[in-house]
Amino acid sequence: MAGFEHCFKAMGGPCRLRFDCADEALAQRALEAVEAEVLRLEHKYSRYRADSLTSQINRAAGTGAAVAIDQETAALLGFAETLWEQSGGMFDLTAGILRRAWDFKSGQLPTQTRIDELLPLIGWQRVQWDQHSIHLPLRGMEIDFGGCVKEYASDSAATLLAGLGIERALVDLAGDMAVVAEGAAARPWTVGIRHPSQPEQAISWVQLTRGGLASSGDYARCLLIEGRRYGHILNPASGWPVQGLSAVSVLAPQCLVAGGSATIALLKPEAEALQWLGELGLPWLAVDSQLVCHGSLADTSANMSARHSISQEGNTE
Repeated sequence: MAGFEHCFKAMGGPCRLRFDCADEALAQRALEAVEAEVLRLEHKYSRYRADSLTSQINRAAGTGAAVAIDQETAALLGFAETLWEQSGGMFDLTAGILRRAWDFKSGQLPTQTRIDELLPLIGWQRVQWDQHSIHLPLRGMEIDFGGCVKEYASDSAATLLAGLGIERALVDLAGDMAVVAEGAAARPWTVGIRHPSQPEQAISWVQLTRGGLASSGDYARCLLIEGRRYGHILNPASGWPVQGLSAVSVLAPQCLVAGGSATIALLKPEAEALQWLGELGLPWLAVDSQLVCHGSLADTSANMSARHSISQEGNTE
């Protein structure tokens, strides 16, 4: 059984596919099929592409015209609505327009006036949708699938691989991972969870045998002004960064569920988030503002591995 690896770029980051396969021709088909599937979803839901469904929906905002959607999109919207409900409105696909105020490369805070101009355009409860169409009622409103489509793509790629007969695989889309483990003797994959302040280091190691692992944090983009850190995880009610956990990773039966859970935790105040994660019923790791680890994935032996480079991650033998 030979090991195969394929790296490509999509959805704003590095993508990595690893799997075992005895048939080289099948392996090549699998590599091509996974990349094509991830790119399909990127093209369909990217807000950066003028020809994407997301851009079509956003252009129609405030015009009175509903945009037709398919079953796949309706399922994603339904999942996003569930997260909105479970988070008390904090997870909101319409909050992406706050990027118009927040430029994390500028070194400057936005004005309250600019934020106040955008807040009336935020609110999932305003979105009019059903299984066949969607309409944003206010001109200037937007939706952004960025909070869930990468995790969905990981799951979709893993499902595709299993359908092709690949029994052991790891799909890693910029840290959002899904595993294929069809055989009873399938060996786990050992993956590193990035340290919030040292991205080339692992703060913990996790052995994945099935399901998905998703990580989220405020460390990727931030502003540091007068000694205060402003992360890119924004409160849709206030328009300002939340002051919560530094990073969260969740292990779930699907990467989509793991990602949604991690994001909800990040949107909550620190103490409330830790309590919520503790009641979630899934394995998790959270790093608080003092870089202290919490959760069932934060055992002592794993945390000692923070000395080791994330590049050492690999499958166990």
